[in-house]
Amino acid sequence: MIHLKAEIERFETNGEKTGWTYIFIPNAIADQIKPGERRSIRVKGTIDQVEISGIGLMPMGQGDFIMALNKELRKKLRKEAGAKVELNLSFDADFKIEMPDDLEICLADEEVLLKQFLSMPKSHQNYFINWLNTAKTEVTRTKRLVMIVNAMAKKYDFGQMVRAARA
Repeated sequence: MIHLKAEIERFETNGEKTGWTYIFIPNAIADQIKPGERRSIRVKGTIDQVEISGIGLMPMGQGDFIMALNKELRKKLRKEAGAKVELNLSFDADFKIEMPDDLEICLADEEVLLKQFLSMPKSHQNYFINWLNTAKTEVTRTKRLVMIVNAMAKKYDFGQMVRAARA
């Protein structure tokens, strides 16, 4: 378990991350959590006594990472950008996101779609699954299922799918 004191920061302008609230995790700390990893790292532990698990550290280059803090987590912490926090983190080897049944059924309709989805890195599969699982209505979930199926047919990753939908 790694202990770290940090400040919550916010991107004023940084492309698609503009407005994100995050904690900066330097390379030296990330290497203690999972040595040599340069892709996303899932962690568990506490932030100011608030239990976390399955939270992703996203690579920012030079071996450094950020931990994005969504609104729900900031609300639990009762903190925003500029506040200091204490983190106790370790690698979350137990974290797994299960593919929802409806997504598997839709992709299995055509074997090539399921193969395309499963050929992506697990972290990329998780982007799609988390996005699907955050749909609040059945209509939105259905729309997202269709978008994921179309993205697999076009061999799009998550970012390409979202950008194509905006165009």
